[in-house]
Amino acid sequence: MMRATLVACVTLASGAAFPQAPPPKPLSTAELLAASKPEDWRQLDPANTLYLELASGRVVIELSRHYTPEHVAAIKLMADAHYWDGLAINRAQDNFVVQWGDPDGVRPQEKALPNLELPLAPEFTRPVSKDLPFSALPDVDGWAKTVGFTDGMAAARSGPQQWLAHCYGAVGVGRDNAADSGHGNELYVVIGQSPRQLDGNVAIVGKVWRGMELLSSLPRGTGGGLGLYEKPEQRAPIKALRRASSVPAAERTNLEVLRDDRPVFAQFVEARRNRTDDWYLHKAGHIDVCNINVPVRDVK
Repeated sequence: MMRATLVACVTLASGAAFPQAPPPKPLSTAELLAASKPEDWRQLDPANTLYLELASGRVVIELSRHYTPEHVAAIKLMADAHYWDGLAINRAQDNFVVQWGDPDGVRPQEKALPNLELPLAPEFTRPVSKDLPFSALPDVDGWAKTVGFTDGMAAARSGPQQWLAHCYGAVGVGRDNAADSGHGNELYVVIGQSPRQLDGNVAIVGKVWRGMELLSSLPRGTGGGLGLYEKPEQRAPIKALRRASSVPAAERTNLEVLRDDRPVFAQFVEARRNRTDDWYLHKAGHIDVCNINVPVRDVK
């Protein structure tokens, strides 16, 4: 008796059958991006982009258009006034943040910007509204009811409030104990495991799109248990921090980010959620919002 061979097949009305082709293998993230269209990307607005110039290179920061308008406006004023030029990065705490500002009090904000009205009201969250973009993920989150993206920046939502999440590369405003003590002159960047416990307690003003390696590779500080540099010579000097719109066009770093409101973004996330690379033996079926590295590329 002959052994039957099992094959996937389609049965015709006549009773004949022929093998059915296996479903096509899902595209990889690289293949998805290669097949993307120009309209799937958005260019950074020079008026809303900061260049942090260090001896090691340039860090490109995009300021959020939606979440912290008062703090963003203050930061733009300070950048235009060259407030941070000549100051320094004074803190690098391992697996946490890199921070810069005026640790010695040589440039008080009130004197440098006399027309800036302080204190700024806390902008830790903002109300959900129709004019607030939000591309939600189906994945559960331990810190919010729903997570997703706004302009490629990780965001979270619970009830009537929404905020930007403390993911790698997020830029926040340092503050003291008082909720209204963060004025935008002390800024930090998340360089470690996402400290989501800070969500809702700090104003997140934007995201680093280029140059994270220049910040995350800085020597770690040892002061105060906070990663502070104990000697001034340990600090990383800031050559300049200015808006891209004030830089000649030929000297700009022109970037574009994959739009999170396009179908290709959902496909990109799914490819990250369930990897189909030959190396992967197990599909996770889940992804953390902070583990989605939103693609960014140079504008040709």
